[in-house]
Amino acid sequence: MSDINNLRDKIDRITFDIIKLLKERNDAAKEIGNLKSNLGIGVTDEERENQLRARVLTLCKEIGLDEKTAMIMLNFLLNESVKIQSENKQTHLSVFLKAKKMERDGKKIIHMEVGEPDFLPPKIVKNALSEVYDMGYTKYGDSKGMSEFRDALAKYVTEKFEAKTSSQNILVSPGARFSIFLAISSLLNPGNEIIIIEPAWPAYRDNALNSGIKVRTIHTTLEGKWEPNIKDIENAINQNTKMIALNYPNNPTGKILPVKLQDQIMDLAVKNNLYVLSDEIYSAYAYKPWKSILSYGYNKSIVTQSFSKSHAMTGFRIGYAISSPDIIEKMSKLQALALTNVSEPIQYVAMKALEADTTNNTKTIKDRVESISKRAKTMQLDFVEPDGAMYLFAKVRQENFDSVDFTNKLLDAGVAIAPGEGFGNYQGFVRISACQPEDTLNQGMQIIEDRLRSK
Repeated sequence: MSDINNLRDKIDRITFDIIKLLKERNDAAKEIGNLKSNLGIGVTDEERENQLRARVLTLCKEIGLDEKTAMIMLNFLLNESVKIQSENKQTHLSVFLKAKKMERDGKKIIHMEVGEPDFLPPKIVKNALSEVYDMGYTKYGDSKGMSEFRDALAKYVTEKFEAKTSSQNILVSPGARFSIFLAISSLLNPGNEIIIIEPAWPAYRDNALNSGIKVRTIHTTLEGKWEPNIKDIENAINQNTKMIALNYPNNPTGKILPVKLQDQIMDLAVKNNLYVLSDEIYSAYAYKPWKSILSYGYNKSIVTQSFSKSHAMTGFRIGYAISSPDIIEKMSKLQALALTNVSEPIQYVAMKALEADTTNNTKTIKDRVESISKRAKTMQLDFVEPDGAMYLFAKVRQENFDSVDFTNKLLDAGVAIAPGEGFGNYQGFVRISACQPEDTLNQGMQIIEDRLRSK
């Protein structure tokens, strides 16, 4: 027993040393984060991380340590650094919350920071709200969603996306964001890696960090028309890579991938047995040919959809996921644990909303995107014209432009937009949302132009 106790004491001492070193490492990461913030540098440095990975793998060979174990530990440490350095990062949501507080204090704000259509949901939604009580949709239900709603969604998806779908392929969730959380949290384990193509909606990264998943970033550029390099994706894949996240039409750029490039990405995913998480909530706002991931028939794909954009039902918090039955089952178990089931009254209302014609919503947003794009061409902004979605993601043509500082000052002038750093390493960019009437958008763009000229 003395030998066992001695070894246990040794393990304890090593554990305490590791904890002390972790504290020292986190302190250093915080200092680096402060320096990066002052210099306007992004949080993640993929080149630096790759160099560190290579050195760790070399060390593993030298000391005889299992490489997979070492990579899981390294991913944990890298994630801790990212969390520490991201604590004060500004996003569209933080700007929105600031703007809302200012409005409560009496300030008038033009909201061009969030993707929230200003128009009302279809009239059938109003009627459904008034009848849901008498219809009896007020009880506990299936964690996957009401069977009649899932049947209706399966029919809708089959017709709209030309992908044969049954109710067993559907999970109803409280917004597409929760479907994304469920997919990442139920399918991946701490130490696994997810590939995210940036600029990207920050929820993919945030959900991954929350679950201990390491994000591998594929950086795209304005000059490259926001198209990822297929070799960069291929090089990012290793034994710990389990998922790639796609979002097209893209938030924030509005980009739709060329079909050939999307096919190549899917070929890589299939070849490496990766989950494909495809956020397609802007598919109702595609202004050029677009191809759903459902069309590939890949059984490890998870497509998320929502009523927030297509039906202007942001406050209803209703969305859904489409995947293979076994994946839906895994996601539904976590959903049941978290919230039992999605509100039955809201499910009923969304089911009725499927009957509405939303083509006018698409035309309205398309016209507005074109309007702010036309105006932006006369300003100090560089951008690729959006293929879809409801945003303009533009680089400000000024040296050392600080989008966070500009965004905060613009709020004081009564206009809310989103700083580029919320979507990745894009400090010189801003995202402008086209979700207000054209007159209001013109007022907002005029204020933006005046503020840019005064800098």
